[in-house]
Amino acid sequence: MLPCSAGIGLRAPHVRAALDGHPAIRWIEIHSENVFGGGPAGQLARELAARYPLSLHGVGMGLGAVEPLDAEHLRALTTLVQAVRPAAVSEHLSFNRAHGKVVNDLLPLPYTEECLAHVAQRVQQVQDALGQRLLVENVSACLACPDDCIGEGEFLAELAARTGCGVLLDVNNLYVNQLNLGRDARAAMQALPARGVVAEIHLAGFIRRDGLVIDSHSQPVCEAVWGLYQEALTRFGPTPTLIEWDLDIPPLDTLLAEAARAQRVLDACVVKEVA
Repeated sequence: MLPCSAGIGLRAPHVRAALDGHPAIRWIEIHSENVFGGGPAGQLARELAARYPLSLHGVGMGLGAVEPLDAEHLRALTTLVQAVRPAAVSEHLSFNRAHGKVVNDLLPLPYTEECLAHVAQRVQQVQDALGQRLLVENVSACLACPDDCIGEGEFLAELAARTGCGVLLDVNNLYVNQLNLGRDARAAMQALPARGVVAEIHLAGFIRRDGLVIDSHSQPVCEAVWGLYQEALTRFGPTPTLIEWDLDIPPLDTLLAEAARAQRVLDACVVKEVA
């Protein structure tokens, strides 16, 4: 399990500091696909796992795709999990492939009963292969599917109930969807069980472009998302939290300052839980 503290998404400019054992880094997340296949990348993953609690975060499995899960992708992930014994393994609630073509994007799914049954079967397949619980992350969207008939939070809650998976709750994505689609971020959180399902939280920044809000991971966390984060902790209790920053990557001190702010909110939540 991940420690109940604030970690950072590790990107190339900060790898050296992490390998040197930077004292302010509490835990780290790396993208699974970046360290598939052994070799130097696999060795790096093992060295990081020896120093920090490690979360493996997938971006390429395509849990919602219609085609069968990519067997080679699943084998590579299973091999990696066995090698580094991560504290958590996660993947996005999205699709990224069709008719043999793969797109480098996290495309949202329709929230329908048919899609829920399909994704539940695939999540269970992944968990059976890995031999551990998978955390599934909600994604941002610019358009809603006209066939949607299940709320975002209800979909995640039912997926967890059917498979035993956990939820990686991206609070920024909830807020982006509220701005883009008019969904209620707070209602989505209220639809999730208060305890036992949300196992990790992501925080990130966004940009505005052509009338849309884009989950760019290139800015500090905005104040509205900090407010939603506080509400999330009030509902779900102290939860491991990750600061994501993937583009326009700042100096490590800037990233750690964001993590430190999240840690202060977490610490205050722990105090309230104990009181």
